[in-house]
Amino acid sequence: MNKRAQLDQSVTQTDAAYAALLDEILTCRLAPGARITISEVALKFGFSPGAVREALSRLSAERMTVAIAQKGYSVAEVSVEELKDLTRTRITIEQICLRSAIECGDVEWETAIVAAYHRLHRIPLAMPGEPSRVNQAWAAAHTTFHAALVAGCDSSWMLILRAMLYAQSERYRLLSHTLARESRDIDGEHKGILDACLAREPALACELIERHLTRTSDIVLGSPLLQARPPDRPAAEPG
Repeated sequence: MNKRAQLDQSVTQTDAAYAALLDEILTCRLAPGARITISEVALKFGFSPGAVREALSRLSAERMTVAIAQKGYSVAEVSVEELKDLTRTRITIEQICLRSAIECGDVEWETAIVAAYHRLHRIPLAMPGEPSRVNQAWAAAHTTFHAALVAGCDSSWMLILRAMLYAQSERYRLLSHTLARESRDIDGEHKGILDACLAREPALACELIERHLTRTSDIVLGSPLLQARPPDRPAAEPG
């Protein structure tokens, strides 16, 4: 195998290791604070230790994992304070992206957000027979819808930051496990944001997205599992 082929294989393995570890973290199969052993991950998924190490370095840059001196890696902790900070920051970035998308988005952008909403609207929120659990097909369509809303933004860096914040928010949402036992018209919230975008009303769209994200955050803040988490550990080094 030549050097170029070896490099391509390494990149492919690193990307695959990154995706596998991110899924483990977002679904809480790797719980907040859990130690990550490179050799165990490599054996479990069939990746090289080097690919796993590179993936963990990327995840540390995104604050999904932390590197601890002389101890390797662990999953980043969660806390009430961080969720509040995360929500404030996400709202700011989401609004910047949304304003830009409304100003710059063309008919293809409009078509994409209508299609993404239609798919989300047609998929049940709850798992069949398990009304307290979110349907993973709905969760995937939800991710697609929110990404489509901002896809017309003319700043690639803003979209990168927005995607990182979205992933962190999903980690917190999935930590709560169950749907909130309160009356909430989530579909109506999404439809309102969609209509404001199509009407090219950035002020209204930004107001609605702030309400939407704040309400979700308030629900997650009530999660017993989040309330029970220990304070962030100060010994972690940046990865």
